[in-house]
Amino acid sequence: MTDFSTPCSRKLPERRRFLRTLAALMVGGLLNASAPAYAAEAEIRAASIDVSEDQYVLNADISAELTPLLADVVGRGVSLFFVTEFELRSPRWYWFDEEVVSKTVTYRLSYQSLTRQYRLTTGTLHQNFSTVEEAMRTMLRIRNWGVSERSGLRPGRSYNAALRFRLDVAELPKPLQVSAFGRKDWNLGTDWYRWTFVAGRESK
Repeated sequence: MTDFSTPCSRKLPERRRFLRTLAALMVGGLLNASAPAYAAEAEIRAASIDVSEDQYVLNADISAELTPLLADVVGRGVSLFFVTEFELRSPRWYWFDEEVVSKTVTYRLSYQSLTRQYRLTTGTLHQNFSTVEEAMRTMLRIRNWGVSERSGLRPGRSYNAALRFRLDVAELPKPLQVSAFGRKDWNLGTDWYRWTFVAGRESK
């Protein structure tokens, strides 16, 4: 007799684990709107655009920590998605600024219960860490992020740069999205960090 499984049957254990996680969160009071809320604080400490051989790259340092609630959620197996957004605009006196560059990078932070490690995934790349703090430090230290080809910007021209980092609440499971509405301990993110960049030279 041949033993086989269908894609549907393989997904059932994963779905059961997910439902058990949500049930545990409910029992633990994480979905209770009356539970104490701790403010999620985040800020961009520094950001600059530097010139490399063939492109402009972004370097930045972001300060952010998971609230106890967010740390508990990811530790129970719920993935958190974070987005870093970058914009570069060319000012125009006669109309709205022209958008020259608009880029985003998405990080998935998850916990692997079998290996007891945290995993940080960006596209097809992933890294494993022993602690959530190590994973957060890696995500918040941006180095050599290519944002534009050198030929895409005019040397000597001024551009308005903007950067921000945030938790993507829309990627949470629906019950958690409802819980996150209006609660400051769910809405981890920075304000827009803005500065002026002159193409052809470093800008801070």
